[in-house]
Amino acid sequence: MFEVSIEVLALLLAAGFAAGFIDAVAGGGGLITVPVLLIAGANPVTALATNKVQGLFGAATAALTYARGGHVNLRAQAGSAAIAFVASILGALLVTRLPVELIRLVLPVLLVAVALFFALKKGLNDSDRAARMAPAVFAGTMVPLCAAYDGLLGPGAGSFYMIAFVSMAGYGVLKATAHTKLLNFASNAGALAAFAVVATPWWATGLAMGCAQILGARAGAALAQKQGARLIKPLLVLTTLTLAAKLIWDLL
Repeated sequence: MFEVSIEVLALLLAAGFAAGFIDAVAGGGGLITVPVLLIAGANPVTALATNKVQGLFGAATAALTYARGGHVNLRAQAGSAAIAFVASILGALLVTRLPVELIRLVLPVLLVAVALFFALKKGLNDSDRAARMAPAVFAGTMVPLCAAYDGLLGPGAGSFYMIAFVSMAGYGVLKATAHTKLLNFASNAGALAAFAVVATPWWATGLAMGCAQILGARAGAALAQKQGARLIKPLLVLTTLTLAAKLIWDLL
């Protein structure tokens, strides 16, 4: 039934739980699941596609958990989610037409800049600030940019959603985290729709990992709601710098 042995599946389930927890708090769960999928024998394209399958469950669970906590109105985000879905498909389709290698070179620099912003910005907490963009403008610019990147490459998309909500929408850290989850779900779904055409995900394994993601995401979102920026900021900085270091390592 599964594409891997029971022993390997157990490792993948543990990775799914850990990734769900981290993704629900700060994003970056793919840092755990993609390498483990590669170790399990998936080729790079299959690993990325399977990661999208299981990641859908974690993002959806986190979005629902934050919504129940009163930190996000999912119905109000429906339009932005639809934009993210379409933009991520377009990003995936443009992978052969855009300078992907150049983007890979610039990406670590952008991720380090994101980490420094959250580490050094004074007064960055769970309190909202003045927005620099109207909601409609944000939905028409920041959302499709982040979602298209998610479809095109993917690593760090959650961090880019976060910094957009904090710096442009004026959201506090916890509220920004809550608002990234439905958009992450939508852009993951769009990317998976594109991947399903050109790749063969491990569907059974991905669905099993998705169940583990649900448990991890519920635990992570619950803890984040209790701790707020005290937990989210340092974990976001850590995961973003780790991702930047991994990308630099891959380039070298």
